Amino acid sequence: MPAITLTTLQSLKQKGEKITMLTCYDATFAHACNEAGVEVLLVGDSLGMVLQGHDSTLPVTTAEMAYHVASVKRGNSDALILADLPFMANATLDQTMINSATLMQAGAHMIKVEGALWLADSIRLLAERGVPVCAHMGLTPQAVNILGGYKVQGRSENQARQMRADAIALEQAGASMLLLECVPSELALEITQAVGIPVIGIGAGSGTDGQVLVLHDMLGLSITGRVPKFVKNFMNGQASIHAALSAYVAEVKTVSFPGIEHGFSA
Repeated sequence: MPAITLTTLQSLKQKGEKITMLTCYDATFAHACNEAGVEVLLVGDSLGMVLQGHDSTLPVTTAEMAYHVASVKRGNSDALILADLPFMANATLDQTMINSATLMQAGAHMIKVEGALWLADSIRLLAERGVPVCAHMGLTPQAVNILGGYKVQGRSENQARQMRADAIALEQAGASMLLLECVPSELALEITQAVGIPVIGIGAGSGTDGQVLVLHDMLGLSITGRVPKFVKNFMNGQASIHAALSAYVAEVKTVSFPGIEHGFSA
């Protein structure tokens, strides 16, 4: 497939074709995801849990993220590479600029930041300097200690109203994409319809413009044994990892995944 760009993703949203995204941390899986037609590879700070064995994403450093971004880049030919800014890497505007530059120079095409309206200034500055930004809203794992655990966000009317307003404001600040995690399906659909940029969901229902899962989760690999409600094991019934990746792409594209059972209500 031709190289995926922001223009490609915007076109997919306008056409109503779902966008496929998976986390990816190395060259081999980058190549495999390319072959399956995955459009966006997320080098997520989830690597702190699935690769390094930590109990949260907080210990991951920018240097570690850059290492994995570079690894993914070497195996990638077509997909857009999205990289997480890890915990406290955007504590100040200066840190945001420096750490974003590090990840872009390692091979990222876009930077993902977790938060809400307070991200507007940094998103504006990054966009002005040629760095596309994905704003990660809803359940933001870097804030797990504030949130009191991994809980669905936006269930109250006040929370939902604020999340809708923040999403619109972050688009206006220059965000090129939104990612909604563990948000009621109806709210995620409302936000997707309210903004002009692509919206990717995880545990946010089928109404978003695309889906993302952690690679290890969708392959049925877990060191904790705890499987989130929004995860489906795509290895079931498949003869190979390549077949599982292709099945994921096909089910997202046909809106067979996620099902109602993978989402949350208000």
